[in-house]
Order: sequence, then C-alpha cells, then structure tokens
Amino acid sequence: MHREYSMICPNSINEKALRLLQNGVTPINVITMEELYDNIYAGRSPVIENLLYTGFYVFAGAPKTGKSFLAAQLAYHISTGTELWGRKVYQGTVLYMALEDDEKRIQDRMFRMFGTETTDKLFFSLTVEPLNNGLSEQIKEFLREHPETKLIIIDTLQKVRPEKNDSYSYSNDYKDIGELKKLADESNICIIAVHHTRKQLADDAFSMISGTNGILGAADGAFVLHKEKRTSLNAVLEISGRDQPDQRIHLSKHPETLIWEYERIEEELWNEPPDELLEAVAEIVTADTPQWTGTATELALALSLDMQPN
Repeated sequence: MHREYSMICPNSINEKALRLLQNGVTPINVITMEELYDNIYAGRSPVIENLLYTGFYVFAGAPKTGKSFLAAQLAYHISTGTELWGRKVYQGTVLYMALEDDEKRIQDRMFRMFGTETTDKLFFSLTVEPLNNGLSEQIKEFLREHPETKLIIIDTLQKVRPEKNDSYSYSNDYKDIGELKKLADESNICIIAVHHTRKQLADDAFSMISGTNGILGAADGAFVLHKEKRTSLNAVLEISGRDQPDQRIHLSKHPETLIWEYERIEEELWNEPPDELLEAVAEIVTADTPQWTGTATELALALSLDMQPN
C-alpha cells in the first residue's frame, strides 16, 4: 500500500508534506520493505515458454539474415498455438506490421513457409502512423477490437520512429522504446520491434544493435540473429532479458520452406529457483502423509519458517 497524501484531510498530512503541497510539489510516494514483502506481484506472462514473455523486445540482425522469416514464424506459431522448438506456445491474436513489404511478398513468404494452413488470428498491416503521430492510439484501437491479442510485431522499428533532424541520441532512443514498452506493459502483451545491427563486429552480440544503449536499456529483452557467413543456412539466436535467462540457440534454415529449425542450445534452460514455502509444505505433505489439517498459526509452526500466520 503506497503512502499517499490527500488534500481532503489536511489534518492527516504531516507538516512537511503540507508545505510541499502548498509549494506545488507532489510528495514522493513511498513503500516500506515490509509492505513490499506483504504484496503479491504478478510476473510477466509467457507467450512462448522459456523464450518470449509479455513486454517489449528488440529483434536485431544484419540485412538478409532471415529476421523477417523468423518473425513470421513467431507470428504464425502464436496465432495458431502450435509448439515451437519443443516449447509450449500460448495462443492469441497477432498483429504483424510488415512495413517494408507488400501483400504479394507476404503472401509468397507465408505460403512458402506454411502452405495452405491459414489462421484468422494473424493480421497484417503494411502502413501505420509514426510513434509521435498516432501509432499508440492505432495499437490501442486494435487491442480494443481484439482483446485476445498476445503479440505485435513491428518490422521494422525505423519505419515507425519520428523523423529527427539530428542523429538519434540516448534520450531519443530511450524515449521511443519507452513509449512502446509502456504500451506493452499496460496492455499485458508482447511487442517485438525488428531492427538492424551495426556492420562492425563485436564480442558481445548485443552491443552490435544499431543505435545507442538507450534502445537496449529501455527494452525488456533482445534477440540478435547472426551468421558466420552471409550465405550460410546456419545461424545463432542470442537472447537476453530482464526476467529470463540468457540463451544461445543454434538454428538452421530449411532450404525449401526457409523455416528456422532448432539444432541445439549451448546452456541448460533456466528454471525458477525453488520456492521456500512450497519446499517446506512438501516436507509435511508427502505420499505417506497426503493430508495436513490445522489453523494458519499451526501451519506456520509446522513449517518452521520465520513467517507470520497471515
């Protein structure tokens, strides 16, 4: 519960807070560590298990590496709810903003990848407004019409960024990405913006994302697709996110359908750390003793945890 100050009952406001309000300054809303621990906060919902969650992601790669094919693959699997690379997919409506394509190219790409298996939950748009001139409102309207939406793909980010006379700065990058992230958070959806990498190579794939660190800093996560050779059918997908493990997935492109197929992952997938409370409950509720009955106070004692009954 946040400590908020109200003008309705001035007697309940301490002298310092009242002075701030009289000077036109809004006091800082604070929460104690104890209150923080008493609250229950929902985590980010998975869109694809151990791969993609609600929030804003940058998906970067060099030109012609197959970013749009992989973006289309994500869109199709989520809109149909079909498993991807052995991972559970949570079905929902998808809006794919294919801003560098025309309908014929999209048709050819989707038919080559998925044949005649279509879905009415995947929508395409070829033109949208820029970020500073109505894009957020357009997205909100789509979400009102399609409340079951899980994913929006913007291909590419540059197509929706405002025109600027000077070069992009950290503050501009952070502001643009921040607007999209806020929209994703408020709507509890995933937004992916396809972007480019620099030509210069780097040891850290994420430092190759074009623009300033403001882009990655404001995003919840990033995907970087890169190849050792431009003509190769093999690629590496590097994934980094705030609420998920870093991953390095090796993929190969099918020579006919151009679908990205899973080869291997370099590290074991990250698992949630064990829950201390559930571990303690498992000690007293076992195969031999499948049921436990008692009050909250008795349960707190039985679990031997430093936890209040409430």
